Amino acid sequence: MASVPSLASSVNQRVADALAAALPEAGGVDPLLRRSDRADFQANGILALAKKAKANPRELATTVVEGLPTGDLIQEIEVSGPGFLNITITDRAIIETLALRAADDRLGVPLTGNPGTTVIDYAQPNVAKEMHVGHLRSAVIGAAMVEILEFTGEKVIRRHHIGDWGTQFGMLIQYLLEHPHELDHKSDEEVSGEEAMSNLNRLYKASRTLFDSDEEFKTRARARVVDLQAGEPETLALWQRFVDESKIYFYSVFTKLDMDIQDPDVVGESGYNDMLAETCALLEESGVAVRSNGALCVFFDDVKGPDGNPTPLIVQKSDGGFGYAATDLSAIRNRVGELGATTLIYVVDARQSLHFRMVFETARRAGWLTEGTEAVQLAFGTVLGKDGKPFKTREGETVRLVDLLDEAVERATAVVRDKDKERGLLTEQEIVENGLQVGIGAVKYADLSTSAARDYKFDLDQMVSLTGDTSVYLQYAYARIRSILRNAGDRSPAAHPELALAPAERALGLHLDQFGALIEEAAAEYAPHKLAAYLYQLSSLFTTFYTECPVVKPQPELVVGENRLFLCDLTARTLSKGMALLGIRTPEKL
Repeated sequence: MASVPSLASSVNQRVADALAAALPEAGGVDPLLRRSDRADFQANGILALAKKAKANPRELATTVVEGLPTGDLIQEIEVSGPGFLNITITDRAIIETLALRAADDRLGVPLTGNPGTTVIDYAQPNVAKEMHVGHLRSAVIGAAMVEILEFTGEKVIRRHHIGDWGTQFGMLIQYLLEHPHELDHKSDEEVSGEEAMSNLNRLYKASRTLFDSDEEFKTRARARVVDLQAGEPETLALWQRFVDESKIYFYSVFTKLDMDIQDPDVVGESGYNDMLAETCALLEESGVAVRSNGALCVFFDDVKGPDGNPTPLIVQKSDGGFGYAATDLSAIRNRVGELGATTLIYVVDARQSLHFRMVFETARRAGWLTEGTEAVQLAFGTVLGKDGKPFKTREGETVRLVDLLDEAVERATAVVRDKDKERGLLTEQEIVENGLQVGIGAVKYADLSTSAARDYKFDLDQMVSLTGDTSVYLQYAYARIRSILRNAGDRSPAAHPELALAPAERALGLHLDQFGALIEEAAAEYAPHKLAAYLYQLSSLFTTFYTECPVVKPQPELVVGENRLFLCDLTARTLSKGMALLGIRTPEKL
């Protein structure tokens, strides 16, 4: 497993060395190398350096060029404008570097030099409540970040902070106690997610109606909350039934989303109950939190309400009940103190940004978030309908996540079937399987190809389109390459560094070489959309290459054909690996 330095980093090093030789006092300066449309790369760092050294930038650039050897890596360099360097690299260097990438299972992508432990909090549904479109983003963005970070060598601990505690359980448990068969299953066989959710929905509605109309039931339900918080065994056992029934439903939705959620990673609000009183005591003793009108509060200079008065973070209410802040702060204590987290990532709706800013600042003041620990809210925007308003059904209801996923699969299957009519390559089973992978991939990619912080429009017609920036376009590019490789006859992929490359081959090769640097950037910035953009560009460059450079037919010269098959093969592997990191499958035939 060898990490392969990118062409950009090799060129950067050469230019930095030549700069240091030309101007010794500039040791360690960054040449500011960028991709360029004038050449392969442009180095812009000489201007600032010349200004600092009171030298003529163009003269300094010329001296640097004289000290740069050409032939193996760099083909030619020209000084442009006031002192930019336009650098073209050799065709040989492109293919030799790509051959090193192809020889490695990780495509030459380096592991991070100083891995830490990241706890990532994502996919947080609520017990006894249906998952809706708003739950999609946390799950999809979080799962992609887990894969990307793990690929760089980071130790990642998943946490699903489900809403499994609170006053609403008094009403539900009391109703179940008085109607003990409401959560019974139709048979002893495996229960479907639909049946579990339908049980929970029915019970929730019935208990809510009773709670709103019957004062005596309301009193019993409120007393039941006290029993739950006190840990009374019968109450806890009934509460556990709600959690278990909800998990049957959650896991069925996550399976549909092609996501692996493990039971030990599901640590809900209740998981921190034993710490809440201690968390409050520590905050009060240290003076980080103070009593205000009986409630335990943390105040901030820069957080004020519309009336100009300070808006505190309420850790404990005046009636002794604990708020979300107490749970979130206890979770930080657990994740840093017990799990050894160096980074905490919360994939949570942007509307909760103020809450998390206050929680993180409180944890810093209390010493639970230490100097070397980073806490980040990976805040995401809202899912909108085609009309640009928050996504609702025609009746104004929140859209059920299951319905959306089923419809996406249905649409995608129709697209796959329609496309296959002309060619007849797929069996019915393959059409169904591909429809599933294309439909779920389309939903995930639409989410991940938008910067998390932005809102995005949920438009299924666009998502399953074969053209444009969609996962289907990427999946078809991958399947087309696999088809080319299957149909190559007696030719097999082989790198030939001695060949001159056509412009489309060079463009594809240079982009393939950037994969490692891109992964590093997406991991450091928690930006899966950058990986999606890279893969879309890779597919577009491949399409141009395939149009302009015959691979199998009409038959190019043997070594040219082998070299082009080599580029095809590395493109397919890079696409497949990149898509897998986004949680999207790449069917072999489409």
